[in-house]
Amino acid sequence: MKHEFTIQVSPEIAANENLLKSNISRKNEIPLNEIRHVQILKRSIDARQRAIKVNLKVKVFVQEDFEDNVIELPDYPEVSNAPEIVIIGAGPAGLFAALRCIELGCKPIVLERGKDVRSRRRDLKAINRDHIVNEDSNYCFGEGGAGTYSDGKLYTRSKKRGDVNRILELLVGFGATDQILVDAHPHIGTNKLPGIIGDIREKIIERGGEIHFETRVVDFEIKNSEINAVVLLDGSSIETNKVILATGHSARDIFELLYRKKIEIEAKPFALGVRVEHSQRLIDKIQYKCETRGPYLPPSPYSVVKQVAGRGMYSFCMCPGGVIAPCATSPGEVVTNGWSPSKRDQPTSNSGIVVELKLEDFKAYAKYGPLSGMYFQKEIEQQAWRIGGETQKVPAQRLMDMVEGKVSNDLPVTSYTPGLTSADMGVVFPKFIHNTLQSGFKAFDKSMRGYLTNEAVVHAPESRTSSPVCIPRDWKTLEHVQIKGLYPCGEGAGYAGGIISAAIDGEKCAQASVEAINSKRN
Repeated sequence: MKHEFTIQVSPEIAANENLLKSNISRKNEIPLNEIRHVQILKRSIDARQRAIKVNLKVKVFVQEDFEDNVIELPDYPEVSNAPEIVIIGAGPAGLFAALRCIELGCKPIVLERGKDVRSRRRDLKAINRDHIVNEDSNYCFGEGGAGTYSDGKLYTRSKKRGDVNRILELLVGFGATDQILVDAHPHIGTNKLPGIIGDIREKIIERGGEIHFETRVVDFEIKNSEINAVVLLDGSSIETNKVILATGHSARDIFELLYRKKIEIEAKPFALGVRVEHSQRLIDKIQYKCETRGPYLPPSPYSVVKQVAGRGMYSFCMCPGGVIAPCATSPGEVVTNGWSPSKRDQPTSNSGIVVELKLEDFKAYAKYGPLSGMYFQKEIEQQAWRIGGETQKVPAQRLMDMVEGKVSNDLPVTSYTPGLTSADMGVVFPKFIHNTLQSGFKAFDKSMRGYLTNEAVVHAPESRTSSPVCIPRDWKTLEHVQIKGLYPCGEGAGYAGGIISAAIDGEKCAQASVEAINSKRN
């Protein structure tokens, strides 16, 4: 017999199966010797009170043996000779679109401007050590997209967009830990995700799909408002009437191409700010209300949202036990992001702290039309590069100094490898962003006492939170509102905000494109 319970226990009990069995036995009047197994279905931490608790949803096997449900991948068919769909971009949207195409009997041809996961590492080393930015291979571009080397966080609020559990189960099928099905804020880790991405690629190729690396799309051929071919950097072209455009939030050349060809795009609000690093020990102390984190608790994250003078200011992509990385995609700019390894065992934590931007904030860039937000974003990144001596050294300031408007006399060593340049954040950002950050950090400290400290360091800018452009599509067919056969997809098109939501959107666009092919054939 199986029973499901929702319980709240101490971290020690949650981590020990025998203690957990005893707890369930006592509270539910089930003889202990009859409980053969306790399966944890969902797990989250409640740190609101001084006594920290773990919320669990469990399945209890009473006088019944436990049989683990092994997650298996779909039975992907061979599609070498099937109808073809071109997918531009091998991030989560593109890769999951490719898998779905195969599952539905079509052949994906994935075109990725960057390199495979292993080859990307040399270019990441070059930007960290030598300040050299490869505009096709970096933290944002390459196999797996931006998430591959920036953490692999899987938490999403986009439950209404599609089947989140399906995506998580596919990731488990390709080698991720099954704990991502359990944890409230699942996470794979930058050290683990590349292997999973590589296995997805091998499956696509094994079943007859194609993936072409270092293949940048530079133009589209359009006839009678229908996609006809994609043109590559080497001058060659691929004829197709089905293109899933999954290029990510940093593919500025694609946005410019669409604007130049008068393909409809729209400016989109986004958020921009800084990345703040604290010691993980301090964040644990604040969040867990203890001097030292116990052995049964993970490094603590945090999430804060405030309204400051009519603008939202909030934490974004928080990385407990993680590091800050240089994420520029072109020479002449500085961009920060953060990531954690799977164990989240680094001594520091970091988070993007960003300010909500509105379309009216981009008025000075009106000459760029729908690219106004992109150029606003770009100018701040270029200013940071100039302040850093035209290197990848990031403008930085101690947190209390920033709030008080003081340039820091010295800066501690942080996890940001290329180095720091002491700077006034008021020179990096427009006044309204700077003022919002200053006021917002004071408000943050009221929610997290001790957060506002000069031991914390602000790094600027955190500017790639989401796409500054939306590529409009028909809500029913998912095709571009103007160009038939073109399916704007994922973060870069404005329809996703992370690995899971991008993967879901990739599957949706694959489904729509295959249905269009089948309807024409029938």
